[in-house]
Parts: sequence; C-alpha cells; structure tokens
Amino acid sequence: MTTSWRWTNGLACRLAAGLLALGGCASASQRPFATENVLSAAGFQMQLPDTPERLASLRTLPPRRVLPRTRDGHVEYVYADPTRCGCLYVGTEAQYQQYRRYTLEKQLADERLDTARTYGYGLDTWGEWGPWPLY
Repeated sequence: MTTSWRWTNGLACRLAAGLLALGGCASASQRPFATENVLSAAGFQMQLPDTPERLASLRTLPPRRVLPRTRDGHVEYVYADPTRCGCLYVGTEAQYQQYRRYTLEKQLADERLDTARTYGYGLDTWGEWGPWPLY
C-alpha cells in the first residue's frame, strides 16, 4: 500500500513539474531572444540615420553584428540593423561587457534546458523506459 501511494504521489509530482515546465516553454517562445532587445537592456543607444550620409554609412556596415570601432580615441561598439529598424545601436565598453554577460547567461540556460531534455527530465523524453516509480 505504501509503495503504491509513493508511486502515485511521485507520478503526480512529475506531471505537475512537467506541466509547469511546458508552461514556461510556451511563455519563453512568446518572448524571443532578440539581439536588439539584449543590446537595449545592456544600455546601447539606438540611433536612426537622420541624414542621407548616415543612411549610406549604415548600409556599408556588416548587418546584425556587434563590431568595435574607434571614435575620438575611444572604443565604442556598433550594431547595424539596416533591414528591421534601419538603425544603429551604439554602446560603450561597459555596455558591451554587459551585453556579453547577458548572451552568456542565455547560452548557459539553453544548454541546461537541452541537457534536461536529453536526460529525460521532461515528460516527452521518457521513451520506452517509462516513468520510474519512486520507492
């Protein structure tokens, strides 16, 4: 009787955890990890080209890549987005380091999620083994 209760209780806990995890995945997919959002969160400033010369300059930069450039003896980082917003994101060294921290945290979180899925911590990965009873 005790073993049956533990197994049922364990199964209920695993189902609840799985449903919570699936709910988290759904909300995460609704908020995509966009580079532009991370740059803004790190403090980069969005600049719109207000002259034809700046627009032409924006189009010459490699699109959607964070690149260093020296301006007035200081290094700043730029990210050109000529297709989506038609703008340039500009940030300092400190803001670039914050951007790198955010992207590293995202990469680690993705790796943890992949590991959890690979080793059967989700409802859809039990495969032919089935859920194990908790003794």
